[in-house]
Amino acid sequence: MRIDQNQPMPRNILMVDDDCDFRWAVSNVLTAAGYCVHQVKDGNECMEFLEKNIPDLILLDFRMPGKDGLCIAEQIKKKMQAVPIVMITAHANIKNAVDAIKIGVYDYVRKPIDNNDLLFTIQRALETQDLMQEVTRLRKVLGERATLYERMGSSDSIKKMVQLVEKVAPTPLTVLIQGESGTGKELVARAIHDMSYEKDGPFVAVDCGAIPETLIESELFGFQKGAFTGAHADKSGYFELASGGTLFLDEVGNLPYPSQQKILRAMQERQILRLGAKKAEAVHVRIIAATNQPLEADVGAGHFRSDLFYRLKEFIIDLPTLRNRKEDIPYLAKRFMDEAQIELDKICSGFSREALNMLISCSWPGNVRELRNVIRQAVLLCDAHEPICPEHLILTGDSTPDPDQTEMACRVNPDNRPLKEIIRKHTESIEKKLITEEIERCGGNKSEAARELGIDYKTLLRKMKNSQIR
Repeated sequence: MRIDQNQPMPRNILMVDDDCDFRWAVSNVLTAAGYCVHQVKDGNECMEFLEKNIPDLILLDFRMPGKDGLCIAEQIKKKMQAVPIVMITAHANIKNAVDAIKIGVYDYVRKPIDNNDLLFTIQRALETQDLMQEVTRLRKVLGERATLYERMGSSDSIKKMVQLVEKVAPTPLTVLIQGESGTGKELVARAIHDMSYEKDGPFVAVDCGAIPETLIESELFGFQKGAFTGAHADKSGYFELASGGTLFLDEVGNLPYPSQQKILRAMQERQILRLGAKKAEAVHVRIIAATNQPLEADVGAGHFRSDLFYRLKEFIIDLPTLRNRKEDIPYLAKRFMDEAQIELDKICSGFSREALNMLISCSWPGNVRELRNVIRQAVLLCDAHEPICPEHLILTGDSTPDPDQTEMACRVNPDNRPLKEIIRKHTESIEKKLITEEIERCGGNKSEAARELGIDYKTLLRKMKNSQIR
């Protein structure tokens, strides 16, 4: 028989189940779908098979004579970590499901099996396996580059961005990272540091929008004892703390104008002057800055110094928005779901097709951070062992899918208000409650509350004003 070189080889699935009738039925479904299926009846036969063969995926029964599925799954993962396992059982419970996820089982489905859902789960598992194999290959070639692929995805735009990171990391150039909130600017900054000659030094991240204007210089440059009322001892600033490593100035556009000149001088002269000190101290720091808005407009309006801007933009990396790399959404959604399941001690059986289509069709103004929050909420709302469905996805008005791309299920609206308005009001109420509780938890410290909420100080003040929080 002549083999078509362009035809992909069928994927091999090992099915481990003591019920021969069930094995026969499921094997027929998988064979009809184009898979090559091998059958064994228990854990011993499974391990014997794996001595000579490496399948692409394993369907594993939970209850079998001898060792149970959890024990066999643990043995398999020690032998071949990369092979995905989908566990099948008629005796599901939350503890067993969580234990399975911790071992490394990809997913967990219950009998009686829905054929379409099983095929969909297998397809997702194999796609994830393919991606992780590509990540492993890239790690061998590129070292730290694989970390960004694991965290951000493998779309063309991410690959191009990682190539820029690889080029600039071992140089002394100052880097300006531009990207909307939630696109992963600090993640990229850390990757640059990890690939740089300063990787053995500290990485110090500073949120320039979270520090009150009156404290910015003392925080950045430090102070001497007696420099001002309350300065009872010497204190090192962020420049000193980052010496020999990297100082990451996040949301650099929020820096007060008077402080920008001192930062520029520190960068150019490689020395800083503590408040109250008479002698400057040498510091060797690599600067990486980030902004969620292009700084040209602030320069033109006189809010940001042009000389500092040109000093920061020796090399620019633009981060793609999530809406412009939607091919990464299924991978990221699965990763966030796995993290949330362990965090919340709860298990879900993946995503329904409708939910996945909805995620892909959303605009995601909050980018990856927003996607992660939506998935964590969905895992919390989803019933145990059930798939995440559209009704579990709490989306803001700006994130709701295009109705031309996906169908939306809406609740009855007695006031006949637009859905977008209902969602916006609901979101504002939740946001006000979260901000109020966080400020109270932080003892009224708004800077600390902003850090805990993942927003800058000015954004918190604006939201408090809009929500009339005092």
